Amino acid sequence: MAWQPTDELAQAVALEVLLHGPLGRSEIARRLDLAPATLTRISTELINAGLLIEAPHAIKRGAGRPSIPLDVVPDAHHFLGVKLSGDQIASAITDLRAEVIEYQEEPLGSRDPAAVTAQIVRLARRAADAYPIDAIGIGLGGVVDADGTVSSAPFLEWTNVPLATLVEGELAIPAFAANDLAAFTEAQHWFGEGTGHSNFATLTLGVGIGYGCIANGRLLSNADSGVGLVGHWPLDPLGPLCRRGHRGCAEAMLTVPAIERDVSTALGREVLWDEVLELAAAGEPAVTRILDASGRALGALIAAVANLTAPDLVVIGGEGVGLATVAHDAMLAGIEENRDPRASAVRVELVPGGNESWCRGAAVVAIQGYVRNRNRRKPSPAT
Repeated sequence: MAWQPTDELAQAVALEVLLHGPLGRSEIARRLDLAPATLTRISTELINAGLLIEAPHAIKRGAGRPSIPLDVVPDAHHFLGVKLSGDQIASAITDLRAEVIEYQEEPLGSRDPAAVTAQIVRLARRAADAYPIDAIGIGLGGVVDADGTVSSAPFLEWTNVPLATLVEGELAIPAFAANDLAAFTEAQHWFGEGTGHSNFATLTLGVGIGYGCIANGRLLSNADSGVGLVGHWPLDPLGPLCRRGHRGCAEAMLTVPAIERDVSTALGREVLWDEVLELAAAGEPAVTRILDASGRALGALIAAVANLTAPDLVVIGGEGVGLATVAHDAMLAGIEENRDPRASAVRVELVPGGNESWCRGAAVVAIQGYVRNRNRRKPSPAT
């Protein structure tokens, strides 16, 4: 069943329930400043259209009659979220609230746009054999235009590849592409730690450093979004050099490859990320020293974000999120050193890293496009 509320008010009610439900009618009317009669009319229309249902458990407030909350049916719609990296393609089937139902990874067969498109199409058709897929979202590192054209993706060696259009050209469902950090931030906004917050920031730690910001309920973005500018934010004037020669920047202090490199040099052998975390947890002195420096630098970056954008919270994710756990005290020290003592405490929330969270973000891009009816192209199956 398509998501097609009859007007803007009905859309607002449906979205409020999707993002925050189940909700009682009086609570929805309060949140959206609607008259009870108007809300009754709209909710009846949405129930009759199959977009909302009356939840089975009533809400008891005070001495009045119990309120029967409204909710969506999450498993009435399914979406495919795809994460592209330089050598791998991961995908997840989710429901309407971006809960992952199935997840899988496979090697990226080729970086050629036509070959990547064909691989995504195969994944989508395989997913559609098990679930009716309403839309596809694709996330990748790089600059992605609003129409789903990949303007620049150095890791894929792509320039001006109309990825969303290419995928739609092979399938009968809408496709959306977005920068993976933007998708991750939107996922936190709609269904994650940022739900209910109009102002928050995200930082992702991994091969690179990502920064996203929701301000006044909207994702901040411009033509430079996806370039990864925060990666060269200065953090330690005595720190190691990054590949561009910047001393102590975020890339040099916080990325997984940089930390692996420093630990491997200190121990005289190759050490990968999982072992880095194990050695730090075991208290290995050289590793502890390196990670404490990185943790303090992470705290300095969190403080800079808090000082400049005043977020309600800072959400940290990505494959390198374990740094914030093993170097937790150093991170807090870095925040404190770079915040005015009169300022309020910075709330930091950690979310699991790994490709599944990136796929979930891509699925949220598909969900947003689907429920907001953003798609303007007319997809048709290949002949």
